[in-house]
Amino acid sequence: MTRAAKPARGVVRRPIDASHWCPVSFPPPIPTRVVLLCGPSGSGKSLLAARSGLPVLRLDDFYKEGDDPTLPLVAGSSDIDWDHPDSWDADAAVAAIAELCRTGRTHVPLYDIALSARTGEDTVDIGRTPLFIAEGIFAAEIVSRCRDLGLLADALCLSRGAVTTFRRRFLRDLREGRKSVPFLLRRGWRLMRQERGIIARQTALGAHACDRDEALGRLAAAAAGHRPAARTAA
Repeated sequence: MTRAAKPARGVVRRPIDASHWCPVSFPPPIPTRVVLLCGPSGSGKSLLAARSGLPVLRLDDFYKEGDDPTLPLVAGSSDIDWDHPDSWDADAAVAAIAELCRTGRTHVPLYDIALSARTGEDTVDIGRTPLFIAEGIFAAEIVSRCRDLGLLADALCLSRGAVTTFRRRFLRDLREGRKSVPFLLRRGWRLMRQERGIIARQTALGAHACDRDEALGRLAAAAAGHRPAARTAA
């Protein structure tokens, strides 16, 4: 006579019913990208960037210091050519943009244009914002590098007309005491005559020439294209 089998103790396992599963799919993180905003000095880049509502990296903070032996001079004078790309540290600017795209945070120098010197360091923190602006007169110089690194959302060259730009630039620089009045007048007259060539160079480097309204429209489109997708349930 055989002994009846005792029921097993512990957890009773039942067949898995896949119909009860409700997995939620999460979209991959939206990569952070940069809009490079260039244009002649005084064309309104800083105001446009502030109006956009996006985080802003000031590329003017990457100027070289006034005692740097590699600074270029204006032809036929002893004036430093602060409008020449060689007066600016492109490598440091690209490294800061790349770090912002990768981590949302980077350290940048604080630059005093009146002193032609770095006076300290600051931190730019954009958090998890997927789009930011890097603005400055040399932004076009790094369009191809940012594109090759997969960081570029758009590149814009702001143009408002040579006379308007001359007036805005001179009044701003005079108000802020950036340089001596004779220097500002010499520079302003030179840049007004060179403005078409400046815009042509920046567009040749990959920036799209536009006025303020078109620039705001392209910034809005870029921001819309970098919004996180809604979560969906399978």
